[in-house]
Amino acid sequence: MYMAYGWPQVIPLESGLCPASHQIIYLKAINRLLLVVAPTHIELWSSSQHRVRLGKYKRDSESVQREGENLQAVWSPDTKLIAVLTSSFYLHLFKVQFTEKRILIGGKQPSGLFLATISLLLSEQVPFANKNLNLSNIVCDNRNMLVGLSDGSLYSISWKGEFCGAFELDFHLCDGYEAIKSSHSLDNGLASGGAQGVFTSSHYLLPKSAVIHLEFSLPLRLLALLFSDGQLVVCSISKKGLKQSEFIKAEKRLGSGDAVCASVAPEQQILAVGTRRGVVELYDLTDSARLIRSVSLYDWGYSMDDTGAVSCIAWTPDNSAFAVGWKLRGLTVWSVSGCRLMSTIRQIGLSSVSSPVVKPNQDGKYEPMMGGTSSMQWDEHGYRLYTIEQGSAERILAFSFGKCCLNRGVSGTTHVRQVIYGEDRLLVVQSEDTDELKILHLNLPVSYITQNWPVLHVAASKDGMYLAVAGLHGLVLYDIRLKKWRVFGDISQEQRIQCRGLLWLGKIVIVCNYIDSSDMYELLFYPRYHLDQSSLLCRKPLLAKPMVMDVYQDYLLVTYRPFDVHIYHVKLSGELTPSSSPDLQLSTVRELSIMTAKSHPAAMHFIPDQLSREYISRNVLSSSSDLLPREPARCLILRTNGELSLLDLDDGRERELTDSVELFWVTCGQSEEKTNLIEDVSWLDYGHRGMQVWYPSPGVDPFKQEDFLQLDPELEFDREVYPLGLLTNAGVVVGVSQRMSFSACTEFPCFEPSPQAQTILHCLLRHLLQRNKSEEALRLAQISAEKPHFSHCLEWLLFTVFDAEISRQNTSRNQISAAKHGTNSSLLAKTCDLIRRFPEYFDVVVSVARKTDGRHWADLFSAAGRSTEYVVVSRVIFILHIRNKSEEALRLAQLSAEKPHFSHCLEWLLFTVFDAEISRQNTSRNQISAAKHGTNSSLLEKTCDLIRRFPEYFDVVVSVARKTDGRHWADLFSAAGRSTELFEECFQRRWYRTAACYILVIAKLEGPAVSQYCALRLLQATLDESLYELAGELVRFLMRSGREYEPAQTDSERLSPRFLSYFLFPSSNRRQSLDSKSNSFKEQSAHVASVKNILENHASYLMSGKELSKLVAFVKGTQFDLVEYLQRERYGVARLENFASGLELIGQKLQMVTLQSRLDAEFLLAHMCSVKFKEWIVVLATLLRRSEVLSDLFRYDMRLWKAYSLALQSHPALAEYHDLLEVLEGKLSSTASLEEE
Repeated sequence: MYMAYGWPQVIPLESGLCPASHQIIYLKAINRLLLVVAPTHIELWSSSQHRVRLGKYKRDSESVQREGENLQAVWSPDTKLIAVLTSSFYLHLFKVQFTEKRILIGGKQPSGLFLATISLLLSEQVPFANKNLNLSNIVCDNRNMLVGLSDGSLYSISWKGEFCGAFELDFHLCDGYEAIKSSHSLDNGLASGGAQGVFTSSHYLLPKSAVIHLEFSLPLRLLALLFSDGQLVVCSISKKGLKQSEFIKAEKRLGSGDAVCASVAPEQQILAVGTRRGVVELYDLTDSARLIRSVSLYDWGYSMDDTGAVSCIAWTPDNSAFAVGWKLRGLTVWSVSGCRLMSTIRQIGLSSVSSPVVKPNQDGKYEPMMGGTSSMQWDEHGYRLYTIEQGSAERILAFSFGKCCLNRGVSGTTHVRQVIYGEDRLLVVQSEDTDELKILHLNLPVSYITQNWPVLHVAASKDGMYLAVAGLHGLVLYDIRLKKWRVFGDISQEQRIQCRGLLWLGKIVIVCNYIDSSDMYELLFYPRYHLDQSSLLCRKPLLAKPMVMDVYQDYLLVTYRPFDVHIYHVKLSGELTPSSSPDLQLSTVRELSIMTAKSHPAAMHFIPDQLSREYISRNVLSSSSDLLPREPARCLILRTNGELSLLDLDDGRERELTDSVELFWVTCGQSEEKTNLIEDVSWLDYGHRGMQVWYPSPGVDPFKQEDFLQLDPELEFDREVYPLGLLTNAGVVVGVSQRMSFSACTEFPCFEPSPQAQTILHCLLRHLLQRNKSEEALRLAQISAEKPHFSHCLEWLLFTVFDAEISRQNTSRNQISAAKHGTNSSLLAKTCDLIRRFPEYFDVVVSVARKTDGRHWADLFSAAGRSTEYVVVSRVIFILHIRNKSEEALRLAQLSAEKPHFSHCLEWLLFTVFDAEISRQNTSRNQISAAKHGTNSSLLEKTCDLIRRFPEYFDVVVSVARKTDGRHWADLFSAAGRSTELFEECFQRRWYRTAACYILVIAKLEGPAVSQYCALRLLQATLDESLYELAGELVRFLMRSGREYEPAQTDSERLSPRFLSYFLFPSSNRRQSLDSKSNSFKEQSAHVASVKNILENHASYLMSGKELSKLVAFVKGTQFDLVEYLQRERYGVARLENFASGLELIGQKLQMVTLQSRLDAEFLLAHMCSVKFKEWIVVLATLLRRSEVLSDLFRYDMRLWKAYSLALQSHPALAEYHDLLEVLEGKLSSTASLEEE
């Protein structure tokens, strides 16, 4: 699957003769080439490792005036010819030829790129020029072109320039007017509206509307015609393509009558149709063009009014994902199952609260493709998505993508190591050293990737500690523990290998090699300790090109087309060490040839026989050979159409399991760790239904398991998170989602893949409890007790079991009641018995109770036990309050104050009392009002008076407020105390995090001005305490509230935060006035200026004290614009007076021996380079020993170099940098000698 990373790259285009025609008319990528056709010129670019313009053709003004601007274009499949139709109906044929002039990259190294010439071969007016018709796009095969006309006809033209004439299709379709609906149409959880399905009609004649779009697929022999009235007709063609127009026949009419574009995925055989509603509909061409599902941005808060209609659709080269561009705004990449992989449109809703505040650039844009998308093209490998914005003719935006290692085809990887690979790097998910998942960018060795770009195959070893990576030729290995690469020592051997697949067999890497000279394939077995011909263990010729491969223990599976399965046994003799001479032999143990009409396999994996731990322990002393590795008798098959089936290798019988699957992981028998939490799982799959867990059926003999049990779908996966693999020792599924980070330094945001973890522990525990395996469930829970999110797993387990119990009671109360009395222990009771063994029990029970209807609490607590501390303490205090025994209630609370979870008890007490108060208000408002005035003190007030005696009071009140509707906050705080007073108390006690929770309450109850005032005070205090993450949240609140509530009333100007900030936040670093800081302040509100004033004062305080680590944390936490600040303070507090003393001081402050300090220095160096702050660049680059940065700086300023050299040599304290001085002298002298030559 595909994930965007990094910043979009800009490819500049030349301006044409007609600047008014701001629109690129054609964009196409074929064979590492990118063709761009503008209204008056053509450009040819390389789309390989180096994006260079190879050639161009510019029309003169006379040609444009006489024959019109370029209107439609098409590129021949062999890339030799370009056809262009102009606005005056002239046909231009261009020839593309490559010269012998090689392009040198960087002035030295040959790149393999050659300059091209584009020459005009033919210019002739088309026969229908006088009919005043409009044209659709042009489609073509190797011999002919086809264009749609506004009179409803099609016109055929050969690549030789022959006009074959116009023809019309017969739209009298097959008999029987009916709508064939999808059996399970899912439009990512939301109906797109309108009639959907496939329509065929008897004697139905389409009106004579214009053909506006054509979509052609020669492999599928399909031609789709899109008309101006939104009708879409699918036609069949002959094997000879478009030449025989008489064999083009209309077959079906699809869609809802509002189609605007279409795109075909030949591998998946899916037709994607874009509509005016902004929705994309997917049709299965193998199943009578059945509607599979629809995808849109409706669930993300965007409607057609925001994005407009769909303008273009582009499938990835492997057809596993597709990009959708909209006419008014943005583009998004989806998987076939409906997972949103990437989007340029910023998220709105709750998550936008934490979005960084971004100031608009000169164009007033916050995101790429803000003006809409006119066209898109993937490169041949899927690493780049080339896009053109609506109305733009000046540039192309190229988005970088990485592919997820999904263990498909002839490359295998483990689910233990999650890897995304880009064109020249690996993005590896790290989870060993910390509970937090992180992405590591791992660049391939420059010596390898420059010669063998791009990365084509990646495979991880079974333990995930070694990675094999193959590019155009050869391969390299990476040791994750030692962080070292292993490459071929002999370049000639490397160049002889054209890798078509990679597998790991223990410590051996298997390479599927293509032999160009003989057009044959072979398997090469290399030990991981040495990549060389002398260490080659075995060379196995293959019968043909392999379609699918897999490895389990000593068995190797190879599958050829159409469906021939060969299984080999691998026998290794001798030790696999550099000092010995091991020998490897392959023997065929099974061959199957299966006849089937199903689609080809995309992945196949052995299913080993599952031996339970009890079975192994019973037979550990047995001399039987049953425990020896056995040849797997079954394997899972995932076909290209998403069908998942189980194949019995003994008799060739295939059993279909499910459909619409994108990937799966076989987990049984794959891990030898004692802490493997998913040993009872056979496999997991992912598709449009989300994640599904499969268990083996219970049986006496583990080798005779004929059936598998599928988990009820309790493991829904976020449709923004795509799963990559599993961490078996943590019991979690690791996925990745897209995040965007904005910076004032760049025009566009940076796309960052963000790893996410979702536990499946609750599913495993429920599975064991359902099968009366309580001891195994307890053992599994005890192993997992130290894992992250363990408490959440227990809570989710209890919630799902309790929710299922409620559902059963609602459907059949009598039956459940009988079952209750007839069994000793229900599943709910078993679950409570399990969770009771852990200290999280009380938190879990109360948390589940909060999430469920109070009418069902009796059932929950009857299973959880009345002795639950939460229930006992809070319930007893509640009863004492009702009986007006406040002193007894206080005494009981004081006795319980030292017990665990006392704070939660108080919270539960207040929550239940307040919830009851709300319920009474809803049922009888007048009665409650009378009661309020008739009694001196309500139960809610008594409860607040009690809890106020304890220091947990402030946390309890705001926690209850956050769990209730904001409409009822006034009632809560009328009893608990005024929100501003509670905030002030927390502020004075320096409980800043609790005080921050009151800000939203104050905004609701006291108004925005008061909340902003409190937030400004709290912001200054958190900055003084270096609580930068909390300060960042306050900044985002203030900036957001400033946008929501501006402009402020003029009557309250005297109480504005700007006015108050002059008195509340004195600072020795304050400038003379806000007006002298920045002209932008004058244009902004007083509220925003106050926030920026506080942030700049703190930045000046840190900069003057050279507290650089705190400065970095401050910038990252608050999204402070450091670049703008440095530009303004270049000669102020940011100035370094003396290099030597500055270097010594900053070195002491940063403590460069730690990794975090070096990362902080790198962060500052990047910002200093962006503003060209030489003093700081020199100091930071010296501390980091970045000789390349210093040499580039000194090369053009020799006076600075001499002063730098003299300073380092004359100060004894800087003697440690003398070796850096020698390196710089060598670099500068070599540069000087090259310039003299």
